[in-house]
Amino acid sequence: MTEFLNPAQTLRDPSANRHILYGISLFFLGLSTSLYTACAAAQQPLELNVSANTIQKRANGVLSLMAYSVVPDLASSSLSIQDSSSHDTTINMVQFAGGATISKSLPLYLEGGFALSRYDPQFVASAGTDQRTLPFKWNSITGTAGVGWDFPVAEDLVLRPIFNFALGRVESDLALGNLILGYRTGRSFDFLENGHLNAYGLGGSLMLDYEHYRKDYEVDVELRYTDIELRSFGGADSIQGSADARTASLWTRYRAPTGITMLDRPLRYVLEFSHSHYLGSQAGILGFDYLSTIGAGFELDSSAYDVYVTRTRLVMRYMFGDDVSGVSLGLALSF
Repeated sequence: MTEFLNPAQTLRDPSANRHILYGISLFFLGLSTSLYTACAAAQQPLELNVSANTIQKRANGVLSLMAYSVVPDLASSSLSIQDSSSHDTTINMVQFAGGATISKSLPLYLEGGFALSRYDPQFVASAGTDQRTLPFKWNSITGTAGVGWDFPVAEDLVLRPIFNFALGRVESDLALGNLILGYRTGRSFDFLENGHLNAYGLGGSLMLDYEHYRKDYEVDVELRYTDIELRSFGGADSIQGSADARTASLWTRYRAPTGITMLDRPLRYVLEFSHSHYLGSQAGILGFDYLSTIGAGFELDSSAYDVYVTRTRLVMRYMFGDDVSGVSLGLALSF
């Protein structure tokens, strides 16, 4: 028979509180013991494994996705793609990048970028006839830097060779998934379970940069080709990878005053267009070989004041490519 205590009685009788706490403690102790026993029992009879070829293929795929991140590229700076294929692969990528020439007297060009991505390959592990879908993700972080020099070609036009180097790291987070599964894993899981993969990249870029700045308008045009070779190092012994990041891109921007004054400076409208063609390992892995963007927005000039940020741009962009399309809102800062 189950007996329910009256709350008023509980307040009057201290021993009732002790009985309640004792009962709750026994309940959770019994529950945790049962769960531990069930997990231990489930772990002993089965050993799950994933095909080594499948893991290797996915690892190369992750580095190919990293190829999007190591190249400064407006079109792929923010991507979120869900594939409706049988594996339901989900990819999220975001990139922050920028570059500038120090001065006309010292035409040293410096650029840098930082990117994050999350990739869900959804492996299916097997133990004989028993199969389980593994609930885990691969997470990557990359940093890219470049050093170049401006060689004047004509008025407002420079040719800029750039040396690029990159570092990246990929980690899996199967540990939580393995705990939920309650199954013992085989040797093929040494990377999926707790492993990581480090990657470095060396290469270069060649850029043709046209900057035509006048009082009433400003025009920027950049034509760029980048080639960076990515190779893995360290990490789990069972998995290594490689990829080639090759991208040809065109980026243009036009800025002109709107006739409105804000912060003692004219508020400008901004028009943008970019086109990126992917020629390396990243070509086609997301279902497209190129991406184009068209954007429009506004630029606020704060250079009249003693602040670190001189210009702030807010641009709405429409992106399109082979069977893909989307919109984004971009924020850019000039210093």
